[in-house]
Amino acid sequence: MPETVIITRPLQQAEPLAQRVRAAGAEAVLFPLLEILPLADDRAIRQALDGLEQYALVVFVSPNAIDAAFGYRARWPEGLTIGVMGEGSRQALARHGIGAHNARVISPRHPDRTDSETLLAQLDLPGLRGQRALLIRGESGRELLGEALRAAGVTVDQVAAYRRAAPAWDAARAQALDRLLDSQATWVITSSEALRNLAAMASRLPQPGSRARLLRSRLLVPHIRIEETARELGFTCIQRSGSGDEHMLATLQLR
Repeated sequence: MPETVIITRPLQQAEPLAQRVRAAGAEAVLFPLLEILPLADDRAIRQALDGLEQYALVVFVSPNAIDAAFGYRARWPEGLTIGVMGEGSRQALARHGIGAHNARVISPRHPDRTDSETLLAQLDLPGLRGQRALLIRGESGRELLGEALRAAGVTVDQVAAYRRAAPAWDAARAQALDRLLDSQATWVITSSEALRNLAAMASRLPQPGSRARLLRSRLLVPHIRIEETARELGFTCIQRSGSGDEHMLATLQLR
């Protein structure tokens, strides 16, 4: 069991996991690697959510997309078919009152790989032909899901519900990162973009060998796509837990 766990989620999502880590007797350090920000122009997401009844499928790419969308529309149609990538998104839906009792929620079956490809394998693409789907995401992201649905004859509307940014880089953040790189902590990384931000931050530290220190750090990642990114960046000490807090806590031996 690690003595210290560094949680790198956006602050809006970090505290529930931090509370469980602390309750299990370990120290939880919040070090966000992404900020979730409002849109400069939200007319497209408002218009799409006003017309939810026209969609045969609504897909959220992340818990952030769910939280942002429900900030615009709290009450959703009963019986909607919703696609999500992993257990974290199922939990986010549950926080907003959406589950098997009032929606059909579809997600990848394999906890180690929760992405567009594995979600597509669970969708009834022939049944969706000629119908409309809504993809809700950040301002940028992979295009594979939308392209695959369109190739299957689905009319796809893709809208942003939020935007992502790397946290501001300042002296306090640099000092905090330098201290953390000397700790024996485990970094919980739940986004490839966040991991790239971390690598870029370490490269900006003035201390010699900072990137090398980072690459020796222990990482905990929820699925294989982030593990692949970590290996491409040069990390070698990587554990894969499966999607969702329960799997991560179990892998950390905190459950």
